[in-house]
Amino acid sequence: MNVIWRTLLVMWRARRRVRREGRIAPTEVSRVRVTTLPTDLDILRHMNNGRYLSLFDLGRWDLLERTGMSEVMRRYGWYGVVAAETVTFRKSLELWQRFDIESRLLGHDDKTIYLEHRAVVDGEIYARAIIRSRMLKRAGGTLSHTELFAAVGRPEGLPEVEPWMKEWADASALPSTRAAAPSTWV
Repeated sequence: MNVIWRTLLVMWRARRRVRREGRIAPTEVSRVRVTTLPTDLDILRHMNNGRYLSLFDLGRWDLLERTGMSEVMRRYGWYGVVAAETVTFRKSLELWQRFDIESRLLGHDDKTIYLEHRAVVDGEIYARAIIRSRMLKRAGGTLSHTELFAAVGRPEGLPEVEPWMKEWADASALPSTRAAAPSTWV
């Protein structure tokens, strides 16, 4: 709920852009202009590291709306959840600083979809996140890529996921929700 008003505004603006400009291809970069607000800051007066991930959600909503994916997801009762994410910081965002959230689809493996988000100021990357997202069905279960691509089509020119991303996904994975996952420290 911490960015609900921004989320609703981004979704509304994305829908207006689709009506005016048409949809973008799933492999295109979407951009959302954002301003660092006082509620985004930590005690050191720069954007809190956790807030980047919350604001990168805005980029995902823009991408989903502008590609038409959100419409298909609502129709079929599908939704995406973040399975894993990694973020790298380069420079701090300060109060009232305007920046763009750039988002794009990177590819997929057998279970997840990979996305990239960037916080960009005047063409310069301040932070970057790689997101692994799984698609689920409101009725229960995981949405297969076969079902997803049957409904929306497989994007043209979708690159293979880079090997390091697959290695990161394997190395950071937790046990399945059906398996035990005791919290024991070694």
